[in-house]
Amino acid sequence: MALDEEIRKALETGLAPERLEVVNESAQHAGHAGDDGSGESHWRVVIGASTLDGKSRIAKHRAVHAALGPDIITRIHALAIEMV
Repeated sequence: MALDEEIRKALETGLAPERLEVVNESAQHAGHAGDDGSGESHWRVVIGASTLDGKSRIAKHRAVHAALGPDIITRIHALAIEMV
């Protein structure tokens, strides 16, 4: 399974978002630090989930990281999280 599919599945399972976009931004960072050549190093997640309502921005980010879990997080160099 491709990493974008793993990210999507983990977030859907863990947070049941009403809106979810998983964007691979690795090509924009080719040759930069953290680019491992896999084409799957830099990601943006746009997420809207009622399960995150009322939480601070830090708590929301922690919830996203927890939903992704260590197996996915350790394979990502950069993760931008946009709450909507």
